[in-house]
Amino acid sequence: MGLGVRWTLHGDGRTPAPGAVVRPDERLSWPRTAGLGAQHVVAMFGASFVAPVLMGLDPNLAIMMSGVATAVFLLATRGRVPSYLGCSLSFVGVAAAIRAGGGSSAVVTGAVFVVGAALFLAGLAVRRFGARIIHAAMPPVVTGAVVMLIGFNLAPVTASTYWPQDQWTALLTMLFTGLAVVCLRGFWSRIAIFLGLLFGYAISWIFDLVFGRIHSPAGGTEAVDHWRLDLSGVAKADWFGLPGFHAPQFEWSAILIALPVVIALIAENAGHIKAVGEMTGDPLDDELGTAIAADGAASMLSTAVGGPPNTTYSENIGVMAATRVYSTAAYWAAAGFALLFGLCPKFGAVVAAIPGGVLGGITVILYGMIGLLGAQIWLNGRVDLRNPLNLVPAAAGIIIGIGGVTLQITDSFELGGIALGTIVVITGYHTLRYFAPEHLKRQEPLLDAGTSAYDDRGGPDAPDAPPAAR
Repeated sequence: MGLGVRWTLHGDGRTPAPGAVVRPDERLSWPRTAGLGAQHVVAMFGASFVAPVLMGLDPNLAIMMSGVATAVFLLATRGRVPSYLGCSLSFVGVAAAIRAGGGSSAVVTGAVFVVGAALFLAGLAVRRFGARIIHAAMPPVVTGAVVMLIGFNLAPVTASTYWPQDQWTALLTMLFTGLAVVCLRGFWSRIAIFLGLLFGYAISWIFDLVFGRIHSPAGGTEAVDHWRLDLSGVAKADWFGLPGFHAPQFEWSAILIALPVVIALIAENAGHIKAVGEMTGDPLDDELGTAIAADGAASMLSTAVGGPPNTTYSENIGVMAATRVYSTAAYWAAAGFALLFGLCPKFGAVVAAIPGGVLGGITVILYGMIGLLGAQIWLNGRVDLRNPLNLVPAAAGIIIGIGGVTLQITDSFELGGIALGTIVVITGYHTLRYFAPEHLKRQEPLLDAGTSAYDDRGGPDAPDAPPAAR
C-alpha cells in the first residue's frame, strides 16, 4: 500500500458487502468517503475542542494541527492504522498546574513538546526491543495509578473555576450530557460531549433572555455582572485567516509536571492498536512502536508552533465500528476538513465563547472519566489491591497527585502534584518490588496479552462503549 494514499474501490462503492468491512486499503465512492470524513471530524468535536479551551490555547490552531497530525500518523503507519489524532485531554491537568505556577501558553506548549519527544523515543524503543520494555517499566498497577491521579487532579479546576460561573447551567448541562452518554446509541453516543456543548449553549442563551446578566466569577476572576453567552467575539472574527502561532518556551519545573502524561499516552496508543487490529482482522502488534512514535512526532510538530499535543481518539473507533468502514481515505478527508476549519477564525471564536457554566457541567463528567480510566486499567490488568506491593505505592502516589502535596527541593524548585505523585508510584513500586518477599511478587499481565484499558471487552474503545475522555 506504499504510503497509504492508494485505495481500491470496495464493491459497488456504496456500502460494505454483507458481513464484510471496508479495509484500510479500500474505499467507498469519493462523495461517501468525504461524508465519512466529515462524520469523523464531528465525532471528535466535543473533547477535541474542549481541550484547547481548557488549556488556554487557540482552538483554531488546535483543529488545524489535528488535521496535520492525522496526516503525519497515516503516513508513518503506511495506511495500516486508521486513526484520527485530536487534542489530548490528558494534558489539561498539567496545563492547569503549569498556569497555576505562573506559566504562560509558551511554557505550556514547551513542556508538552518535551512530552511529545519522550513519546517519540518510547516508540522507537518499542520498535527496537518490543512492547515488553514498556510493560516491564509500567505494569498495569503503575499505569492505572498515574492515569487516575492525572484525571482526579483536575477536580479543583472544575470546582473553583468553571462551576461557580453558573451553577444551574452547569448542573443542567451535566445532567443532559450524562443522559446523552448513557441513553444514546451508535453515532449519537460518540458525539455526546458535543451534544452537551450544544445544549449548554442553548440553555445559557435562554437564561440570558429570561434572567438577564448573571453576577458571578468570570473565568476565575472576582464576581461581576456578565452575560452567560457572549458572542461579541464571533461577530468581530473574520471568516478566513491563519490561527495564532507562537514558539514554545522550556522550563524544567513545567516539564517535570507534564512528563507523567507519557504513561497515559502509551496506554492510549496500545489500546487503540489492539482494538483496530481486532476489528479489521489485521493484527497490528508490529505497528505499536510506529504508532507511538508517530503520535509523539505529530505532537512535537503541533506544539512547536503553539498548538496542543495530540493522541488517538476512541470516538472515531466507534464511528468505524458502526459503519464498518475502516478506510484510511476517510481519515485523509477528515484531515482536510480539519485544516479548513482551522482557517476559519469565526469558527474558533464560537468555540472560545463556550460559557463557563457549560464547561463546569461537562468537565465534571469528563475529568471523572479520565480518572476512572485508571480504575479500568486495574480491572483489565487484574491488579490485586489486597497485595501491599500494589496498594502502597498506588495509594501514596494518588493522594499526592490529587491533593497537590509538594516537596521543596531548593528555595527555587519544588516537586508536587502530578509530577511527585507519578515519581512516587513508579519508583515506589519498583523499589518495593526489589525488597519484597517472593510471595508478594507475581507476573503482571501484558497489554499485548489483552489487558489494555482500551480493549474491545468493555473499555472505551468497545463498539458500544461511551466516548472516552481524552
